[in-house]
Amino acid sequence: MEKLLIHNIGLLATPRGREARSGKAQGEICLLRGAWILLEGDRIAALGTGEAPETDARRLDAEGRLVTPGLVDAHTHLVFGGWRQNELGLKLHGAGYLDILAAGGGILSTVKATRAATEDELFDKARAALDEMLALGVTTAEAKSGYGLDLETELKQLRVTRRLNREHPMDLVSTFLGAHALPPEYKDDREGYLRLLCDTVIPRVAEEGLAEYCDVFCETGVFSADESRRILEAGLRHGLLPKIHADEIDPIGGSRLAGELRAVSAEHLIVCPEEGIRALAQGGVIACCLPATSFYLGSAFAPVREMIEAGVPVALASDFNPGSCPSLNLQLVMNLACLRYKMTPEETLTAVTLNGAAAIGRAGEIGSLEPGKLADLVIWDSPDLDYLCYRMGSNLAGLVLKKGQIVKREK
Repeated sequence: MEKLLIHNIGLLATPRGREARSGKAQGEICLLRGAWILLEGDRIAALGTGEAPETDARRLDAEGRLVTPGLVDAHTHLVFGGWRQNELGLKLHGAGYLDILAAGGGILSTVKATRAATEDELFDKARAALDEMLALGVTTAEAKSGYGLDLETELKQLRVTRRLNREHPMDLVSTFLGAHALPPEYKDDREGYLRLLCDTVIPRVAEEGLAEYCDVFCETGVFSADESRRILEAGLRHGLLPKIHADEIDPIGGSRLAGELRAVSAEHLIVCPEEGIRALAQGGVIACCLPATSFYLGSAFAPVREMIEAGVPVALASDFNPGSCPSLNLQLVMNLACLRYKMTPEETLTAVTLNGAAAIGRAGEIGSLEPGKLADLVIWDSPDLDYLCYRMGSNLAGLVLKKGQIVKREK
């Protein structure tokens, strides 16, 4: 078994544990100065401070830099056809997200492009995005469907994700989001589309093992809280754990529903009310917040400090998609979390590592640097965690290791 000793680490920063951290504990991380870490195969064997142990392992000098776990992006819409740069002018002239959707743009524009694309075209495009993410320090990501809104295209998206997970160094976790919008062919038949999702598409996704989670866009003009409950309960009957896009534009009950169903995560939460925060805390739901989307849309920012104070574990993710967040830069998300959510660097690191991993069911394997976990880590061109969260607009990922292998080298 190949061994690798990373030594001369200026600062090793990591959360600890195998489940999401909340409240005060979200900001309590392990900081080891003058550290080393020993990898055996794809796992972490040991770590410590001071003189590195005598070993026959190959040695890698961290040159006094910061080392953290690999970043985890727990909310992306990775697989899609086309782009939507034509909507920029509409937004600059005041058109809102729901205005563009009602006019046949937005998600529906991407649905048209995704339906027209071949599986290979979608694969090549998403693979390029994953290469960029990996270069930025992201070693695991979630990928949602939701740009098909019919049986065949939803399956096509999910099959692309499965193929990418097999062929790309990054690990991917798949979420079914057929309830992303009402497709044009069902605009006058909501009940028909709900039946299609619950009776046909969800069973087929589960039968082929194409997703672990079922998500729904619970929002004004999209799916109501009652409709969302119906879809998520159908997913549960077929073994798909619930996630929910909630309280992004209007608080119509999505966060309360998340708490009632004990969803794995509730996502966006820009306008989450106090009762919604309480429901998340009581239901043990992870809040997956997306500050780059708020920034891009010029909207409010989620009440993250209130969530942390209420004991809700907070994860951070990119929301990479062609419309409301055409960015996959999780380092930018970390900057925005500190500047706009007022999260500390320590809370932020937990949010993009351990809590992100918990939001996709992987906290037992990744998200922290501890013996027995997978050797996913980043050596940053940074002396400490504050500098990583302070610098903006530069890629500070130096070396990226996935399962003990160097997958991104120095610039």
